[in-house]
Amino acid sequence: MSQTTITLLFLLFAVMSFILEKIPLGLTATIVALGLNLTDVLTVKETFAGYVNSNVILCVGMFVVGQALFETGMANKIGGIVTKFAKSEKILIIAIMLIVGVMSGFLSNTGTAAVLIPVVCGIADESGYSRSRLLMPLVFAAALGGNLSIIGAPGNLMGVNALEELGLSTSFFMYAPIGIPMLICGIIYFVVIGCRLLPDKKTVTEDAPEQTRDFGNVPKWKQVMSLIVLILVILAMIFEDKIGIKIQISACLGAVILVLTGVISEKEALKSIDLKVVLLFGGSLALASALEKTGAGTLIADKIVGIMGSNPSPTVLLLVIFVVTCVLTNFMSNTATTALMVPIAVSLAESLSADPRAVVIATVIAGSCAYATPIGMPANTMVVGLGGYKFKDYVKSGLPLIFVSFVLCMILLPILYPFYP
Repeated sequence: MSQTTITLLFLLFAVMSFILEKIPLGLTATIVALGLNLTDVLTVKETFAGYVNSNVILCVGMFVVGQALFETGMANKIGGIVTKFAKSEKILIIAIMLIVGVMSGFLSNTGTAAVLIPVVCGIADESGYSRSRLLMPLVFAAALGGNLSIIGAPGNLMGVNALEELGLSTSFFMYAPIGIPMLICGIIYFVVIGCRLLPDKKTVTEDAPEQTRDFGNVPKWKQVMSLIVLILVILAMIFEDKIGIKIQISACLGAVILVLTGVISEKEALKSIDLKVVLLFGGSLALASALEKTGAGTLIADKIVGIMGSNPSPTVLLLVIFVVTCVLTNFMSNTATTALMVPIAVSLAESLSADPRAVVIATVIAGSCAYATPIGMPANTMVVGLGGYKFKDYVKSGLPLIFVSFVLCMILLPILYPFYP
């Protein structure tokens, strides 16, 4: 059996396993990486290179920096600001989406949603607004906000890594030219159209929200310190070229400072590191290496290009990649979808001799458009019971938002990142 065939079989296994999730995602990626080594497709060095990738280190550092904000209660305090804007339902939706969107641009999407869901439930109960009218905008804003920076979601770093390996420059706000308009349009969508599509379920008897933790005993200096360190880390990442410190080092320095000063304990810091993401990232990079090394990625790209016609335009390629990624991400992990599609997108762009940046960014953003199902992303699942949602509620409210995101990408990406600059 050829190495190309073996790689394609492992790719098929990964896709099916990611969709079914009978095996944990991180374990699936690890099985693929080890399998590619045992079948001599990859050397030991190639197999484990992804696990010590600089962007994995960046992820680990930001897990700790973000967790300090949650552990000290500073995230709750920021989220509580929305209570000042509860004068009408629409203003409340705008406030919730804006705050959640900005926070999730620099913190974990799932973590931001998890912290603010009890806060918003409390606001809804106190103000008389229906939870079902507020929770869906909250979780969708968490996904939209993830496109504001390269640390907004794990999948973002996969796109960065792919472009860096091609020798192309990246920046901290690489996704922001698309992410900011998407967040703004998402807010406008919910205020103008989405609010009419949201269900209005006054009484919800399922799953009570987790009680908001009492952070009264947390010293104020810890809360302030956690916010200062986060801001300094973000500023260091933005001005990476000027200060000469790599963003990975900035993230790790921030994490070390927080542990050394006692803002977050070593135990809490280690607990905050999501090994599932680390394993998934490392294993998926091994699969990406195999797709490139064996030519399997190019083979898949050629087949897709062949379906699109003898001389497809890059715009059609952009459309196909976005649609395929978007469909997959609504039924499997966002990170897993991005991990699978980014190397294929790169191969497709190269087959047309086109600049891959637009295609890679479209793939990453499409991977975050998991609005149409309750299983599309963890935050969606968190609010199913709390909002009394049914599957059709996500389809009804989420599909138009996906369409809005799709139109924005198709218009802006070719302008901002020309296929043939």
